[in-house]
Amino acid sequence: METPRPKGIVIFGGGTATNSLVDIFNELRESRNCSLSYIIPISDNGGSSSELIRVLGGPGIGDIRSRLVRLIPNSESNADLAATKALFNHRLSSDPDKARSEWLDVVEGRHELWGQISSDKRELIRSFFNLVNLEIVKRARPSSTFNFGRAAVGNLFLTGGRLFSGSLESSIYLLSQICAIPPSTAVVPAINSNFTHHISAGLTNGDTITGQNNISHPSEPTALPDDPTLAVRETDAHDQIEDANLPGSLPTLRKQYIEFSKAAEEDLPARINRVWYINPYGHEITTRANPKVLQAMQNASTVVYSIGSLYTSIIPSLIVRGVGAAISNSPGVKQKILILNSSNDRETGPSTSPFTATDFIKAIVRAGVESQGNINTSLGEISKNPNSECSEVRKYVTHLIHLEGQGTPKVDKEELAALGVDSVRVYGRRVDGALRYDEEGLKRALEAVVGRAEMGRSRRNTKQ
Repeated sequence: METPRPKGIVIFGGGTATNSLVDIFNELRESRNCSLSYIIPISDNGGSSSELIRVLGGPGIGDIRSRLVRLIPNSESNADLAATKALFNHRLSSDPDKARSEWLDVVEGRHELWGQISSDKRELIRSFFNLVNLEIVKRARPSSTFNFGRAAVGNLFLTGGRLFSGSLESSIYLLSQICAIPPSTAVVPAINSNFTHHISAGLTNGDTITGQNNISHPSEPTALPDDPTLAVRETDAHDQIEDANLPGSLPTLRKQYIEFSKAAEEDLPARINRVWYINPYGHEITTRANPKVLQAMQNASTVVYSIGSLYTSIIPSLIVRGVGAAISNSPGVKQKILILNSSNDRETGPSTSPFTATDFIKAIVRAGVESQGNINTSLGEISKNPNSECSEVRKYVTHLIHLEGQGTPKVDKEELAALGVDSVRVYGRRVDGALRYDEEGLKRALEAVVGRAEMGRSRRNTKQ
């Protein structure tokens, strides 16, 4: 009789932070001989994704492309695969004119990036580059031309695949096959859609910030101004530009955010209270989870909330309808692990009131509860019964893995114990002055929580 395959692992987290842990998650998958699913939000509207959305519409695919390229196997003996990875990871020049010229070299097969890629694969990839290039040319107007500055080549390929097939997931499958990503590892968009999905964040002082880029990075005010005359003039000005946006939609959702910096981020004026999806006019909407997300949850024994931006990389995947119920009600999911960030960022400040580990956990719990239709849940209403296996917190988070040191979020173990959350401290290392997880220590901590027959908890690398 064939031994049943162990249940899988589901990772919530987008952006570059989780990319740094891909090797650790892959080793955990291999040790358990199970499937691994990355759930990625599609609400990103910054960088080169913003220009694709503005001109061609469609979901934000920057984080999806970033994860797919990171998952391409490293093979020193396979020059073709290494060159393909370099192609999809390449960004064009920051100068728009130079970028456009460089892009044409890519489309026409003359760029040096094609050097080590086999001719059959090159022509297959070029066919989708030609398609997306044709669509960009068709949409060119005197009032609106596509800006290729810092465009990610992989984003352009995924867009071409989506336009050809009419399916975001088909374009992901195509890139996965071309790049030999193992079938046991899947990149799953939180929402399966050909349309753009934006988010807003409400602050505790009553302010609202519209658009993921504005939530994560300081910028000019993001809502329509109070002066209705000024609001109409600004909206009318954008309506004169022929692009993929609906007439009358919020100006902040129609702007280019190609250039931005994560350095020296300004504090938000108050803490983020909650995040929700909006339509192009700023009205709150509900949207259903990709069925593949729910299927991955049914086949999982472990859920991991990875490091990264809490409110723009994790929460957008948790608030979609169906996800909260899948996490809290799936009997097969035994471990629900939060890997705590090594520091607070703009989203988990302000610096005068930084998030603690408990705040991170409660934000995740609230998102899960809201995805089931209860948007009025107060964090103070979350159960604190340490003796209840069905306490509200343990339905979403059972374990916390964290670092300890200067600048790390505060971890109150007694407070966490009262919520029913077990905490595991991992030793870190300093990289350019910043505290980072030690890879071996984090891997052993995960193995200790998830369970592995041949490995026990390492007292050298982890500490309760």
